Amino acid sequence: MTQKNPQRGQLIVLSGPSGVGKSTVIAELLSERPDIYFSISFTTRKPRVGEADGVNYYFVSKEAFEEMIARDEFLEYAQYVDNYYGTSLRLIEEKLSAGTDVLLDIEVQGAAKVREKCPDAVLIFIIPPSFEELSRRLHGRHTDDEEVIQGRLQKAREEWKEIPSYHYLVVNDKVSHAASEIMAILTAEGCRTKYRKEWMEGV
Repeated sequence: MTQKNPQRGQLIVLSGPSGVGKSTVIAELLSERPDIYFSISFTTRKPRVGEADGVNYYFVSKEAFEEMIARDEFLEYAQYVDNYYGTSLRLIEEKLSAGTDVLLDIEVQGAAKVREKCPDAVLIFIIPPSFEELSRRLHGRHTDDEEVIQGRLQKAREEWKEIPSYHYLVVNDKVSHAASEIMAILTAEGCRTKYRKEWMEGV
């Protein structure tokens, strides 16, 4: 079990191009680390087949989302392929203050905003084994037409350039392996001296 700061949880940011398999890796990770709180984002995107409100996302209208922006209710928000995505500031702060680790699945724009506001956040970027494999996965979902897929591939090329801004890079060649690497990262982060001050006292 990772030794965490007893006073505040760790904020973990996971980013990666659409189609890389983040949701599957996250599900595997949470099955091994149920103590992590997975933050559900708000979005104006329409639900995909099998997605449920309050489970995958909080699905809201563009007007409702923009009202939340005006009330400064987001830790971060961004537009991605003509839709808004955002993270509730109040809920994240409540969990971190209670000592719970929080995992965010957000794209690079949102991650940059979190990095500015939360410099202690751990940023992890996940990629497929190859760009060809990413294209194959996007086509295999059968959820978007070719124009949308090409837009996602172009966006992925742009996101690739932001990888040096992240602390860690994980290759999702196999889901279990990618999840294991993320768990190893979190274990290492939990061993930082700033989180283990109780062992340094009284010497």
